[in-house]
Amino acid sequence: MADRHSPPVRAALDVGRLRDLVVRPGGLWRELTVVDATGSTNADLRAAATAGANAGAVLVAEEQLAGRGRLGRTWQAPARASVAVSVLLRPPEDADGWGWLPLVAGTAVAEAVRGLTGLTPGVKWPNDVLLAGGKVAGILAERVTTPDGPALVAGVGVNVSQTGDELPPPPADGHPSTSLLLAGAPEIDRTDLTAALLDRLAEGYRGWLVDRTELRRRCLEWSVTVGTRVRAELPGGVVHQGLATGLDGDGRLVVATPEGPVVVGAGDIVHLRR
Repeated sequence: MADRHSPPVRAALDVGRLRDLVVRPGGLWRELTVVDATGSTNADLRAAATAGANAGAVLVAEEQLAGRGRLGRTWQAPARASVAVSVLLRPPEDADGWGWLPLVAGTAVAEAVRGLTGLTPGVKWPNDVLLAGGKVAGILAERVTTPDGPALVAGVGVNVSQTGDELPPPPADGHPSTSLLLAGAPEIDRTDLTAALLDRLAEGYRGWLVDRTELRRRCLEWSVTVGTRVRAELPGGVVHQGLATGLDGDGRLVVATPEGPVVVGAGDIVHLRR
């Protein structure tokens, strides 16, 4: 294992092999672009969606200089130290339950990491992936209004080889950042991880379209929020506290509070110590 006090040697993605693994006849992903650096892969695909880009576009960056997380948070990593990928999809106009989509992406990350490392991550509702007590990945799913109808841009950032001094300071309330390296994963090929993530994401997205019973089972299997006491900090300063008991039909979190069940569709969730 690499020395955790100094940055490991970081190889570039194998673009040709990644494209062969991801862009296949009959597959969901129709084109894949890899750039050395960009401000935000999500921002780039949002612009592309508005300009009429087709569904199935994938954008991967070796370095993201102004990555965005949920609730306006920033996300950055050294070049070649992470997986930074966004996808563009165009769900049917009558599709509902868009709240499932961050969970679909989080579950895809967890399944890909487990398959390649043997480690067991968990999905924190609605858009974080936790490993060994820290946040190893984040998701930003955005609905975009375009002349061709609504589109989905979903971005995923996975910390792969960051050392401790390359991660942001721990938050005052919440999970500190970690990386696969720091969590004890064996050396991992980012090309394989990106391909595995996109493969699982495609499967989850199709499940969202056709079989939400199986999708719900998978999301609950990987959830580390359901069954945990939480504090739900909602927009407008409203706070609820109680036991997260499940997910409703739209992927929203159900929290049992002393005042009765509360359904959370947007907000910040803090896991509370027992």
